Amino acid sequence: MNVAFGADRLVREPALLPSAARLGLVTNDCARVSVDPAVRTRRALLDAGLPIVRLFGPEHGIAASAADGAAVFDATDALTGLPVVSLYGERTRPSRESIADLDAVLFDIPDVGARFYTYVWTLLEVLGACAEFGVPLVVLDRPNPLGGVLAQAEGPMLDLACASFVGGDVIPVRHSLTVGELARLWQAERYPGAQLTVVACVGWRREFLWPDTGLPFVPTSPSMPSFASALLYPGICLFEATNVSVGRGTALPFQRIGAPWLDAGAVLERLSRTTPRGVRFETDEFSPAIGVYANETIPGIRIEVTDGHVLRPVALGILLLAAVVTTHRLRFAWWKYPTAANPSGDGHFERLIGRRGVQARLDASPDTVDGTQVTEWTRAEGWAERVGPTLLYT
Repeated sequence: MNVAFGADRLVREPALLPSAARLGLVTNDCARVSVDPAVRTRRALLDAGLPIVRLFGPEHGIAASAADGAAVFDATDALTGLPVVSLYGERTRPSRESIADLDAVLFDIPDVGARFYTYVWTLLEVLGACAEFGVPLVVLDRPNPLGGVLAQAEGPMLDLACASFVGGDVIPVRHSLTVGELARLWQAERYPGAQLTVVACVGWRREFLWPDTGLPFVPTSPSMPSFASALLYPGICLFEATNVSVGRGTALPFQRIGAPWLDAGAVLERLSRTTPRGVRFETDEFSPAIGVYANETIPGIRIEVTDGHVLRPVALGILLLAAVVTTHRLRFAWWKYPTAANPSGDGHFERLIGRRGVQARLDASPDTVDGTQVTEWTRAEGWAERVGPTLLYT
């Protein structure tokens, strides 16, 4: 069976949506229909006769082209001529004025399945605003590109002391849910009065990684150009809080790391003692166009996925980080990462990893961070039991 998105179903059957005169749509250019990945869903929905009068854009904006963490301003959509309310900049939550005159809000944005990818927190904010102002929310569901097998979910579970716009609820880093399932979870736990409808995908199974859908991967943001980048992102993004490049500004973001002082051979020799599964490594050299070493040619490590079904990306990221810190105690440093949601950039690693104590352990004794320790850190304890009632797919 072919995989179809919730948006495809609504385009074919507009009657799935109750009669409405004014609709809002939270979306961006990455949201396409499965039958034709060149067609943006907002165009397809309008052509199907849905009365969309206002758009809302997440981080990276409606065009999905703004830099990571950059504030985005209200605008007019070049494709449809509709007004766009930005939900990443001056505000992250829709105001009463922006949604109270709507009969419903639609949400259609592709996620990558990692806690610190901000699109799901835009969803939570939209759900909260819709619940507050009595506006129905309709989530047009999409597959989780990293799959939905709950046994493959990876923590740490977020400690709310580390909550931020890269983690606003107690969920694991790799959560193994679709956006529709997350919305159902948050309705049950936070907003039971919300009027939520999820238009489910057709043909998707939990064991599917993105290539198993048979559909092309549409880049979901400027530094997420491929499925390989998305699969490695839950672990390699941890380096974003350090003075190590994650390959932003190259063709292979999150598939490589590097720094002018990096001894790739020594790091790989140390990493070989923990033998991460599902990947292989090679020494690399690259010149990132952006970031801490912009336009410098630096030595690095290239990560190639050999088996996405056995790879545990968060565990890999922690083990690789420990190997770099151990090898380069004097050169390695934690780094600030300013964004519109965290202007100071302080505490970025704790916001990403979602718990305290990991950074201190890496500072004090990185050479003792082994597979057993990482298994403890990445355990998604209680997650499968908690989300069971909200699941939509088998």
